[in-house]
Amino acid sequence: MKIIVLVKEVPDTYGDRKLDLETGLADRGASDPVLDEISERSLEVALSYADAHGDVEVVALSIAPESASTTVRKALAMGADRAVQIVDEELRGADIMLTAEVLAAAVRKEGFDMIIAGNAATDGMSGMVPPALAEHLGVVLLSGLSAVEISEASVSGRRPVDGGVQQVSASLPAVISITEALPDGRFPSFKGIMAAKKKPFETLSLPDLGIAVDNAAVPRSIMLKISEKPPRQAGVKIVDEGDAAERLADFLIENRLA
Repeated sequence: MKIIVLVKEVPDTYGDRKLDLETGLADRGASDPVLDEISERSLEVALSYADAHGDVEVVALSIAPESASTTVRKALAMGADRAVQIVDEELRGADIMLTAEVLAAAVRKEGFDMIIAGNAATDGMSGMVPPALAEHLGVVLLSGLSAVEISEASVSGRRPVDGGVQQVSASLPAVISITEALPDGRFPSFKGIMAAKKKPFETLSLPDLGIAVDNAAVPRSIMLKISEKPPRQAGVKIVDEGDAAERLADFLIENRLA
């Protein structure tokens, strides 16, 4: 079985995250780059299955600038067998649909039984790449899973919904996206870090995937406006002088909170 795990380098979620007001893109120099935590959890799902079963290949796949190779290589140190990084200047600032199109081309080139992704990356939080990728590939998507069970021919899991939990399943090949309810990714051991240096690490460009550069430059979506988030305003302080309840009720009604 071949499991492809989508991994992504993102600005450190514990640092400052800012947008470039000229380009509308994330300012990736504002904080240290890290492998997204949800990517690590996705890897853990694949690696846990591989640990318990023979003949399983785990491939980490990422679209990232060349400078992100160290971050992507962490997936190898965690235990992935190979890594594929798509590097092309034409993909700078790629939107969801272009990202999914390029990932689909890479997946077709690679071949797969299952693709595991996080439900949403911490930098964009769109949550739309897994469904768009499944659409491009013409396979089933099981999204937002809080528990996963994998077999040789199928995958199943639980998805929390309003008022309950759905049990879903699909035959392979399939795409799944997981939530933060899944276990944390394992910590790379010293042995794993040393082994990662010798594991295959392939770099692909758009021409390698048969995607015309001119086509990649055409936006699938257009940003209309961007502005800096306004500073947080101080809240309203109510001092009880015998009329606190009345003033609180007025505040809730005025702000349509009651």
